[in-house]
Amino acid sequence: MHSGKHFSMIRDFHLADWFTLGNASCGVGALFAVMHYVQHQNLQTLLLACGLILLAFVFDVFDGRVARWRQQTSLLGRELDSLADMISFGVAPAIIAYGIGMDGLWDHVILIYFVACGVSRLARYNISAETLSQGGDKVRYFEGTPIPSSLLLVIVIALAAWNGAVGDQLWFGVIHIGPWQLHPLVLMFAASGSLMISRTLHIPKL
Repeated sequence: MHSGKHFSMIRDFHLADWFTLGNASCGVGALFAVMHYVQHQNLQTLLLACGLILLAFVFDVFDGRVARWRQQTSLLGRELDSLADMISFGVAPAIIAYGIGMDGLWDHVILIYFVACGVSRLARYNISAETLSQGGDKVRYFEGTPIPSSLLLVIVIALAAWNGAVGDQLWFGVIHIGPWQLHPLVLMFAASGSLMISRTLHIPKL
Protein backbone atom coordinates (compact mmCIF):
# COMPACT_ATOMS: atom_id res chain seq x y z
CA MET A 1 0.00 0.00 0.00
CA HIS A 2 2.76 2.44 0.93
CA SER A 3 5.52 0.82 -1.13
CA GLY A 4 5.65 3.76 -3.55
CA LYS A 5 6.49 6.15 -0.74
CA HIS A 6 9.50 4.10 0.31
CA PHE A 7 11.31 5.04 -2.89
CA SER A 8 10.08 8.60 -3.22
CA MET A 9 13.31 10.06 -1.82
CA ILE A 10 15.43 7.97 -4.20
CA ARG A 11 13.38 9.28 -7.11
CA ASP A 12 14.32 12.80 -5.99
CA PHE A 13 18.02 12.05 -6.49
CA HIS A 14 19.74 13.54 -9.51
CA LEU A 15 22.67 11.90 -11.28
CA ALA A 16 25.12 14.13 -9.40
CA ASP A 17 23.71 12.91 -6.08
CA TRP A 18 24.81 9.36 -6.88
CA PHE A 19 28.37 10.62 -7.29
CA THR A 20 27.98 12.27 -3.89
CA LEU A 21 26.88 8.96 -2.39
CA GLY A 22 29.96 7.40 -3.98
CA ASN A 23 32.01 10.00 -2.10
CA ALA A 24 30.33 9.07 1.21
CA SER A 25 30.73 5.35 0.52
CA CYS A 26 34.47 5.79 -0.02
CA GLY A 27 34.73 7.65 3.28
CA VAL A 28 32.95 4.89 5.17
CA GLY A 29 35.08 2.29 3.40
CA ALA A 30 38.18 4.15 4.56
CA LEU A 31 36.94 3.97 8.16
CA PHE A 32 36.47 0.20 7.87
CA ALA A 33 39.94 -0.13 6.34
CA VAL A 34 41.53 1.74 9.25
CA MET A 35 39.73 -0.45 11.77
CA HIS A 36 40.99 -3.54 9.94
CA TYR A 37 44.52 -2.13 10.03
CA VAL A 38 44.34 -1.43 13.76
CA GLN A 39 43.18 -5.02 14.35
CA HIS A 40 45.55 -6.84 12.01
CA GLN A 41 48.41 -4.40 11.32
CA ASN A 42 48.20 -5.06 7.59
CA LEU A 43 49.81 -2.00 6.05
CA GLN A 44 47.98 -2.51 2.77
CA THR A 45 44.64 -1.76 4.42
CA LEU A 46 45.99 1.55 5.76
CA LEU A 47 47.14 2.45 2.27
CA LEU A 48 43.73 1.35 0.99
CA ALA A 49 42.07 3.78 3.39
CA CYS A 50 44.21 6.61 1.99
CA GLY A 51 43.41 5.53 -1.56
CA LEU A 52 39.69 5.58 -0.83
CA ILE A 53 39.96 9.22 0.25
CA LEU A 54 41.57 9.99 -3.10
CA LEU A 55 38.68 8.21 -4.83
CA ALA A 56 36.22 10.16 -2.67
CA PHE A 57 37.86 13.35 -3.92
CA VAL A 58 37.34 12.21 -7.53
CA PHE A 59 33.64 11.61 -6.81
CA ASP A 60 33.43 15.02 -5.11
CA VAL A 61 34.87 16.77 -8.15
CA PHE A 62 32.57 14.97 -10.56
CA ASP A 63 29.36 15.49 -8.60
CA GLY A 64 29.72 19.24 -9.00
CA ARG A 65 30.61 18.99 -12.66
CA VAL A 66 27.75 16.63 -13.42
CA ALA A 67 25.32 18.92 -11.60
CA ARG A 68 26.46 21.91 -13.67
CA TRP A 69 26.44 19.88 -16.88
CA ARG A 70 22.87 18.69 -16.34
CA GLN A 71 21.86 22.00 -14.72
CA GLN A 72 20.40 20.08 -11.80
CA THR A 73 21.18 21.57 -8.42
CA SER A 74 19.07 21.29 -5.30
CA LEU A 75 19.10 21.87 -1.57
CA LEU A 76 19.06 18.10 -1.14
CA GLY A 77 22.17 17.79 -3.26
CA ARG A 78 23.98 20.49 -1.31
CA GLU A 79 23.17 18.87 2.02
CA LEU A 80 24.20 15.45 0.71
CA ASP A 81 27.49 16.93 -0.46
CA SER A 82 28.22 18.47 2.94
CA LEU A 83 27.44 15.27 4.82
CA ALA A 84 29.54 13.18 2.43
CA ASP A 85 32.45 15.63 2.69
CA MET A 86 32.27 15.52 6.47
CA ILE A 87 32.72 11.76 6.41
CA SER A 88 35.38 11.53 3.72
CA PHE A 89 37.42 14.67 4.40
CA GLY A 90 36.73 15.30 8.08
CA VAL A 91 36.15 12.16 10.12
CA ALA A 92 38.03 9.67 7.91
CA PRO A 93 41.35 11.61 7.76
CA ALA A 94 41.26 12.03 11.54
CA ILE A 95 40.75 8.29 12.02
CA ILE A 96 43.47 7.49 9.47
CA ALA A 97 45.80 9.73 11.49
CA TYR A 98 44.90 7.80 14.63
CA GLY A 99 45.48 4.52 12.83
CA ILE A 100 48.98 5.43 11.69
CA GLY A 101 50.00 6.29 15.24
CA MET A 102 48.78 9.75 16.24
CA ASP A 103 47.11 8.23 19.27
CA GLY A 104 48.29 10.35 22.20
CA LEU A 105 45.77 12.33 24.19
CA TRP A 106 47.07 15.64 22.82
CA ASP A 107 46.72 14.10 19.35
CA HIS A 108 43.08 13.34 20.15
CA VAL A 109 42.47 16.95 21.15
CA ILE A 110 43.93 18.24 17.89
CA LEU A 111 42.09 15.71 15.74
CA ILE A 112 38.80 16.60 17.44
CA TYR A 113 39.59 20.27 16.80
CA PHE A 114 40.21 19.46 13.12
CA VAL A 115 36.86 17.69 12.78
CA ALA A 116 35.05 20.49 14.62
CA CYS A 117 36.60 23.01 12.23
CA GLY A 118 35.41 20.91 9.30
CA VAL A 119 31.84 20.82 10.63
CA SER A 120 31.90 24.58 11.21
CA ARG A 121 33.38 25.22 7.77
CA LEU A 122 30.66 23.25 5.99
CA ALA A 123 27.86 24.83 8.03
CA ARG A 124 29.14 28.32 7.27
CA TYR A 125 29.47 27.51 3.58
CA ASN A 126 25.88 26.25 3.40
CA ILE A 127 24.57 29.43 5.02
CA SER A 128 26.58 31.69 2.72
CA ALA A 129 25.55 29.66 -0.34
CA GLU A 130 21.87 30.00 0.62
CA THR A 131 22.22 33.75 1.14
CA LEU A 132 23.86 34.24 -2.24
CA SER A 133 21.45 31.97 -4.06
CA GLN A 134 18.54 34.04 -2.76
CA GLY A 135 20.14 37.01 -4.45
CA GLY A 136 20.31 35.16 -7.75
CA ASP A 137 24.08 34.72 -7.56
CA LYS A 138 26.37 31.78 -7.03
CA VAL A 139 29.14 31.36 -4.51
CA ARG A 140 32.18 33.03 -6.03
CA TYR A 141 34.77 32.12 -3.41
CA PHE A 142 35.42 30.00 -0.36
CA GLU A 143 36.04 31.62 3.01
CA GLY A 144 38.84 29.48 4.31
CA THR A 145 40.16 26.36 2.64
CA PRO A 146 37.51 23.87 1.47
CA ILE A 147 37.37 20.68 3.53
CA PRO A 148 38.48 18.40 0.62
CA SER A 149 41.90 20.06 1.00
CA SER A 150 42.45 17.54 3.80
CA LEU A 151 43.34 15.13 0.98
CA LEU A 152 46.82 16.71 1.22
CA LEU A 153 47.09 15.48 4.83
CA VAL A 154 46.07 11.99 3.75
CA ILE A 155 48.74 12.04 1.03
CA VAL A 156 51.36 12.87 3.66
CA ILE A 157 50.12 9.98 5.80
CA ALA A 158 50.17 7.63 2.81
CA LEU A 159 53.79 8.60 2.08
CA ALA A 160 54.70 8.00 5.71
CA ALA A 161 53.00 4.61 5.70
CA TRP A 162 54.62 3.67 2.38
CA ASN A 163 58.02 4.38 3.96
CA GLY A 164 57.22 2.38 7.10
CA ALA A 165 56.87 5.46 9.30
CA VAL A 166 53.98 4.11 11.36
CA GLY A 167 53.45 3.75 15.10
CA ASP A 168 56.69 4.34 16.99
CA GLN A 169 58.46 5.14 13.72
CA LEU A 170 56.13 8.02 12.83
CA TRP A 171 57.90 11.03 11.31
CA PHE A 172 59.08 13.63 13.88
CA GLY A 173 58.66 11.15 16.72
CA VAL A 174 56.73 11.92 19.89
CA ILE A 175 57.02 14.43 22.70
CA HIS A 176 55.52 14.45 26.18
CA ILE A 177 53.63 17.51 27.40
CA GLY A 178 52.61 16.86 30.96
CA PRO A 179 51.28 13.32 31.30
CA TRP A 180 50.13 13.15 27.66
CA GLN A 181 51.80 12.39 24.35
CA LEU A 182 51.89 14.59 21.25
CA HIS A 183 53.11 13.47 17.85
CA PRO A 184 54.31 16.67 16.13
CA LEU A 185 53.05 15.41 12.75
CA VAL A 186 49.49 15.90 14.04
CA LEU A 187 50.07 19.66 14.00
CA MET A 188 49.37 19.63 10.27
CA PHE A 189 45.76 18.83 11.24
CA ALA A 190 45.71 21.83 13.58
CA ALA A 191 46.97 24.05 10.74
CA SER A 192 44.46 22.60 8.27
CA GLY A 193 41.54 23.09 10.65
CA SER A 194 42.56 26.68 11.37
CA LEU A 195 42.79 27.48 7.66
CA MET A 196 39.33 26.02 7.08
CA ILE A 197 37.67 28.41 9.53
CA SER A 198 39.68 31.47 8.51
CA ARG A 199 37.47 34.45 7.60
CA THR A 200 40.29 36.39 5.92
CA LEU A 201 41.40 33.68 3.49
CA HIS A 202 39.35 33.89 0.28
CA ILE A 203 39.80 31.15 -2.33
CA PRO A 204 38.05 31.50 -5.72
CA LYS A 205 35.48 28.77 -6.36
CA LEU A 206 36.17 27.12 -9.71
